[in-house]
Amino acid sequence: MLIYAIKRAILAALVGLVVSIMSFGLLHMSGDPAAAVAGEGASQEDIAHIREIYGFNRPLIVQYLDWMLKAIQGDLGKSYYFKLPVTQIISKRLPVTLALGISSLIFAIALSIPLGVFAAIRPDSWIDRMALTISVVGQAMPTFWFALILIFIFSVWYPILPPSGSENWTYFVMPTIVLGYYATPAIMRLTRTGMLDILNLDYIRTARAKGLSSSKVLIKHALRNAIVPVVSLSAVQLGFMLGGSVVIETVFALNGMGYLAWESINRSDFPLVQAVILIFSVIYIVLTFVSDIVNAWLDPRIRVK
Repeated sequence: MLIYAIKRAILAALVGLVVSIMSFGLLHMSGDPAAAVAGEGASQEDIAHIREIYGFNRPLIVQYLDWMLKAIQGDLGKSYYFKLPVTQIISKRLPVTLALGISSLIFAIALSIPLGVFAAIRPDSWIDRMALTISVVGQAMPTFWFALILIFIFSVWYPILPPSGSENWTYFVMPTIVLGYYATPAIMRLTRTGMLDILNLDYIRTARAKGLSSSKVLIKHALRNAIVPVVSLSAVQLGFMLGGSVVIETVFALNGMGYLAWESINRSDFPLVQAVILIFSVIYIVLTFVSDIVNAWLDPRIRVK
């Protein structure tokens, strides 16, 4: 198990390095950061002066190495727009996005796994059809449209939930439902398919023939094996929800990382954009690494790969 974990950690570190190189290069190729800092009415002399002050005239590889060394030490630079350290800005916005992403994943898992299990136990029943309907609707419905519908119902029609803000937990109810429902179809379908395959295997019939209770066969023998790919998918979905929360945070006016990414891109705030990409990438890589370790614990056969 330790050797497997070390291999996955090395691979995760290499992926993080490649992502940082690609994101840094693409951002600097998308425009002149000196011109973005100088503003629209700046002269060529002003732009050249800013390029020299910030070191934009240095080779790109030198700029990257300087940025990476500082990032390893916790220095992500200073925002061009806010005039504050990037770490200070992110420390205020990241908890909002993490709270939204984790609560949304919990909602998605709590809804999708029971639906997938019951749909697999009774295929072609009304439960199965209901689960598939929820899945199809969840995939077809745009998240921003669903968010506006919830705001109209629960904030305008029946004003029981606040439409925007992040002051307390009530502000996260509707965003959690919207973002969690986005991840529900994939997790539910994978759970249903995995349970259908597992329940038809010989060892399940053997366990039933030995007189084990239905709940024990279902949870200990079937669900434990069917849940392995669901763990990986849940980690991926959480990464997608964190990175793709910009729409939800914009609709509900949540001052999180997604809304910060939209603001920094509009303002060409390169240090802030780079930091947001790095944070989201690290979170995604860590989630994938953790899911690999959990899967190896659930299924020891994975460790020999």
